[in-house]
Amino acid sequence: MRFFFCFWLILTIPAISLAQTGTISGKVTAIDTKGPLGKASVFLSNATFGTVTAEDGTFTLTGVKPGQYNLVVSILGYETYNQSILVGEKPQQLTIEMMPKPIQMREVVITTSANWKKNYALFIRNFIGTTENAKLCKVLNPHAVYLIYHKKTQTLEASTDEFLEVENRALGYKVRFLIKEFESSSLTSIIRYQGQVLFEELKGSEGQKKKWQEKRRQAYYGSSMHFFRALYQQKLQEEGFVIRQLQRRPNPKRLPEEILQKKYVQFNKSNNRDSVTYWNEKAQEPRYIENLIKQPLHEEDVLRRTEQPGLFALTFPDCLYVVYTKKSDPNNLDNVYRPLDLESNATSIITLYAQYALFDLNGVVISPQSTLYEGDWANDKLAELLPVDYAP
Repeated sequence: MRFFFCFWLILTIPAISLAQTGTISGKVTAIDTKGPLGKASVFLSNATFGTVTAEDGTFTLTGVKPGQYNLVVSILGYETYNQSILVGEKPQQLTIEMMPKPIQMREVVITTSANWKKNYALFIRNFIGTTENAKLCKVLNPHAVYLIYHKKTQTLEASTDEFLEVENRALGYKVRFLIKEFESSSLTSIIRYQGQVLFEELKGSEGQKKKWQEKRRQAYYGSSMHFFRALYQQKLQEEGFVIRQLQRRPNPKRLPEEILQKKYVQFNKSNNRDSVTYWNEKAQEPRYIENLIKQPLHEEDVLRRTEQPGLFALTFPDCLYVVYTKKSDPNNLDNVYRPLDLESNATSIITLYAQYALFDLNGVVISPQSTLYEGDWANDKLAELLPVDYAP
């Protein structure tokens, strides 16, 4: 059975990188009492710039590369504050007022310690991953994540009221993720999440730092970030990418996933081996009837410029088949459709949920819920995530 994953990381990130740097400073107060808020987290989402406010509510971010950012302020008991900000050479002074968060009752879920551990293990697999990098990731505050599993729909939901802190000893980052929404479905095999994230460099020896730099390079090359940067620079071929059109239509012979799952569970419980085998074979039917157009596409076939500088649109019919020729996948671990006469390289598939997907100069899709990734990019989870100010 093939699996399909979707990552909707809704983050507004820097749009321009120049040689100069800027400064952002300001004061954080409560909107009702007008009093200062100390120890509030202030950061630029999906980058490595962040700090906490002093007791008088003041903060300063220095050395920020000019560009468009999403400034985030977070403190327990208040609504998360978001503001788009354009950083230039001139220092910016901000006054930020935080809105108290109303007390909301969560859905009451009766669960056991065993159920929590099972749900948490599923969350870790789908959020952090199962790669070699994932094995070197450690969650520092696991109980910060709120989990609920809906048995009827086989869907796991997760969220956090505070930052989930993950130490990534593979890439050398401490990742602080405020999860607004996370959902993984066993029926559709789709994972989606959104939130705010801050990267912090881990301390290490010079030898360790060299290993981290190499691991970051490995995570970057062939990634979606690498692809989108190469696309707007019109360097796809030079950077090792080949794109093609993949035509798809639903396979009329394949039964709905809900029926396949229900029948499997039913006969597995009754220990009816013959029926289990039968329904397993039914589940092997491909979801789609697919046809790959062998003639490669060019950048101008899928890339459109927008009226806003530094913002681009990706658009194409059917699905976009992306092959990274500098990374091999002889065993088709990406688990995607691949004709026998096609090269055995890392392959990803992009499906658009809208007419187009917007992305910026950092190579990050910024239009929410617009893309679905399958294959190689779907395997990249938090363990392979890099900040947008990363460059190899």
